[in-house]
This record gives sequence, C-alpha cells and structure tokens, in this order.
Amino acid sequence: MQMTLWQGLVTIAAAAAGTMLTRFLPFLLFPDGKPLPSFIRYLGAVLPGAVIAMLLVYCFQSVDVAAYPHGLPSLLAALAVVALHRWKRNMLLSIAGGTLCYMVLIQWVFAG
Repeated sequence: MQMTLWQGLVTIAAAAAGTMLTRFLPFLLFPDGKPLPSFIRYLGAVLPGAVIAMLLVYCFQSVDVAAYPHGLPSLLAALAVVALHRWKRNMLLSIAGGTLCYMVLIQWVFAG
C-alpha cells in the first residue's frame, strides 16, 4: 500500500519536527552558563557504561559455546574492539575494526 501525497508530507514534517526537537531541546533546557542539574551529570557518568553492557549482552546472546566455532569469532572481535579502543581511543575505529574482524573471522577463518 502506497502513501498519498498528503500522508508523505505529514510523515516528512513529523520526522523533521522530531529531529529538530531532539537537536534544539537540550540547548533550551540547559542554556550555556548555567550549571547542569546533578541528575543529568549522573546520567552522563553512568549511561556510557550501561549502554556498553547492553550491547555486550545483545552481541553475545545468541552465541552457542557448545557448537563450532564455540563463540570464538565473537570473543576475538570483542577483544579486537577493546584493544583498538585502548590503543587509539577512537570509538569509530573500535567499532569498525571489531566489525571487520568479526566479518573476516566468520567468512574466511571459521567458515565451514
């Protein structure tokens, strides 16, 4: 089923408004020069670790350690992410390097 022109325009307008709201709202709520509320500072301190923990659980949830290759590609790729991040402290490099490592491992090393 295809959208009508009106539905398409409303969808685009809603997406644009939502994007603009999420971009501008923090600057309106927390203007420059005013101290951040303690709860926001707390979230800034604990959320990065919580997000990484959730990603780890998500990435390893379907690993079957009883069957070949026993989760080795996932484990080696995760170790590559940690090593790259400790070495360069660059999130994009760490994620891209870990993804590339995982793809190489499952396509060529542990293919079978």
